[in-house]
Amino acid sequence: MSQSAVGNQKSQIKKIVLAYSGGLDTSVIVPWLKENYGCEVVCFCADIGQGEELSGLPAKAVASGASKCIIKDLREEFARDYLFKVLRAGAIYERKYLLGTSAARPLIATHQVKVAEEEGADAVAHGCTGKGNDQVRFELTYTALNPRLKVVAPWREWEIRSRQDALAYARAHNVPVTATEKSIYSRDANLWHLSHEGGLLEDPWQEPEESMYQRSVSPENAPDKPQYVEIDFESGTPVQVNGEALSPASVVARLNEIGGAHGIGRIDLVENRLVGMKSHGVYETPGGTILFAAHRELEMICLDRDTLHYKDIVAQRYAELVYFGQWYTPLREALDAFVEKTQTHVTGKVRLKLYKGNLLSAGRTSPNSLYREDFATFGKEDVYDQSDAEGFITLFGLPMRVHAMMDIAGQGKTRYREIDYSKFKRD
Repeated sequence: MSQSAVGNQKSQIKKIVLAYSGGLDTSVIVPWLKENYGCEVVCFCADIGQGEELSGLPAKAVASGASKCIIKDLREEFARDYLFKVLRAGAIYERKYLLGTSAARPLIATHQVKVAEEEGADAVAHGCTGKGNDQVRFELTYTALNPRLKVVAPWREWEIRSRQDALAYARAHNVPVTATEKSIYSRDANLWHLSHEGGLLEDPWQEPEESMYQRSVSPENAPDKPQYVEIDFESGTPVQVNGEALSPASVVARLNEIGGAHGIGRIDLVENRLVGMKSHGVYETPGGTILFAAHRELEMICLDRDTLHYKDIVAQRYAELVYFGQWYTPLREALDAFVEKTQTHVTGKVRLKLYKGNLLSAGRTSPNSLYREDFATFGKEDVYDQSDAEGFITLFGLPMRVHAMMDIAGQGKTRYREIDYSKFKRD
């Protein structure tokens, strides 16, 4: 695009709604948008459980040049409509990542679009870098909900190329930030998790420093006495912790406290980003780790073998859709329908034992349990006669038997028999 075309596009934008966190990137974006687009900037912040980060945010945004800062409390919606969908699906990205950031982005972007429409804005902006996944997650949501909104992504336009550059820009424009050049971690905090990237983590050989962690104690410093926690589920959704009925967000918050105190939920992962590169991140997800473990235990007794095994396949694809920012797609909605059906009978209670970073199953029960002690017994009774196993094994192994018989007929041995080289003479 030519310089004149870019300038014309900028002049057409009168008001931008910025997804604002108050962190380093979005803090410098406010004055940058004012300088480069000459438009009004409205900041939107979603309260999804980041806690103290929201303190003083409106004043900071206005001091940076924004006309206003709108904050919406989305904690319950986040837990109920996003996190618990991921949980019930069993979706984990690349064996470890519980999708804390990934699941939050479509929620934030959805309400950002709503604010843009309410404010009469003609553009939306985000602080995602051109190397990360979040730019895709935000912009796919914008596209799905209101493709007429223009999208401004400063990291793909400006001359700032590093955290150090951003800090220098912030100092030049009197924008207060908490990051430092000595130890710069890019963090994302919400109700579900706290992620850490950058700094020492850019070298995957380096062990994360203990001072980096904020939501969990080290397993070494966790209590010497284990703690038991009981979680009740109704149709796959957690509804009680230790016998107390709690809202979705409160369930997660309570388990974060319990799990964090025992060093639960630390994940160190080198993941494959959607854009094609690998990145090293550390995640603290105490409550989510407990919930995933408890949900798995309950599904073990409530789901039949074929459904459970197929659901594991669906879970991987579901995780990819969330990670790739494809929340608003027919496939995700279709998979939700499948998951909803599988969770019909996933009701019951799970007891877990927490001890120095470990989660151990300590019991599970359900009125819909498919496990029956009288069925599993080795004695002869009405539902299982051990003599029936002979015919089952014969039929189950029939394809292998046919292959072996053909091998013997053609070669005199099966393909798995080792050749006895001692019978061969040297020439």
